Amino acid sequence: QVQLVESGGGLVQAGGALRLSCGVSGGTFGTYVMGWFRQAPGKEREFVAAVSTSGYSTYVADSVKGRFAASRDNAKNTVYLQMNNLKPEDTAVYYCAADLSGVLDERYARGSSRYNYWGQGTQVTVSA
Repeated sequence: QVQLVESGGGLVQAGGALRLSCGVSGGTFGTYVMGWFRQAPGKEREFVAAVSTSGYSTYVADSVKGRFAASRDNAKNTVYLQMNNLKPEDTAVYYCAADLSGVLDERYARGSSRYNYWGQGTQVTVSA
């Protein structure tokens, strides 16, 4: 059973930065495409970023492009989401997810159904 645990969320002022981490256990981390999603109150879960198995390729949503970046450390079984210049509209619960197909395809990486395992989420709150 693959388990994902996010950490690093919290309260930050607009313009600030946070780095989220997601530790993965119980599987072969280096073969998974990893994704980040978020869900704000009253809204649907939306794609934020995805990173390939090697970490060399990443995709980010247009809404966070230039501010957020996903990366991974396969030696530590951990994926990261660096969030800079945070805005109040970034407030949400952030989830990491594992896609066991191992293939990062931009056509599909943005869909939550692509992912097989999910973490419990970590709250990020950005104050104005």
